[in-house]
Amino acid sequence: MGALIGILITFLVVILVLYLVQRLPLDARARQIAQIIVIIIGIVSLLKYLAVF
Repeated sequence: MGALIGILITFLVVILVLYLVQRLPLDARARQIAQIIVIIIGIVSLLKYLAVF
């Protein structure tokens, strides 16, 4: 049950950070790079909760 809560919180944080990146006054290329970095960090974090790492 704890892992499920951790996964849910991580998912919500990734969604919130992606929303905030969209609100930044950046050009399209920098925004896309920031989104990719956030998604990769989110996937790695979710894999840690699933005990892959």
